[in-house]
Amino acid sequence: MIRFVMKGLRKFRKDERGFMLIEFALAIPLIFTLFLTSVELGIYTMRQMFLDRGMDMTIRAVRLHTAKKYTHTELKDMICTYSGFLPDCDTQLRLEMKEVTMRGFNGFGAPADCVDTSQPVTPLRTFSNGGDHSVMLLRACYMFDPVFRLTGMGEGFTKDGAGHAKMVSVAAFVQEPR
Repeated sequence: MIRFVMKGLRKFRKDERGFMLIEFALAIPLIFTLFLTSVELGIYTMRQMFLDRGMDMTIRAVRLHTAKKYTHTELKDMICTYSGFLPDCDTQLRLEMKEVTMRGFNGFGAPADCVDTSQPVTPLRTFSNGGDHSVMLLRACYMFDPVFRLTGMGEGFTKDGAGHAKMVSVAAFVQEPR
């Protein structure tokens, strides 16, 4: 009986058929994870670029039209219009704006206040229009669905109760005199 088992083990050791299966099974998940992470990173970078562009174009419009006091909804609509490629921008974007002094600079103290669609409606944290010659900080927080939720970067995002990840854009500008 032992001789039969030993003969079978020797035969198994010398046979080279199927040796690539182990390498394939170990390498392919890593390669696909790397590929999916790079796709997720590319889409995230593109969304971030569009959010930053929307913020820049909106701030430019605010600085050029100094006689108007913009509301949260108007600024949000402008950012969504200028950004273009942010799905559900009107419901997933939240803004905070506050006046800061340059001598005792204190930025936004708490983390970005984002929309959490799994929670009841929460009021705006900070949104104030500044006076003439005041330095304003505008922070936008956009919630989005990762493309691949369970792979690579999509799994690593901090998510809210609805499974949305967040991206934040901050810009500063000077309120020109009216």
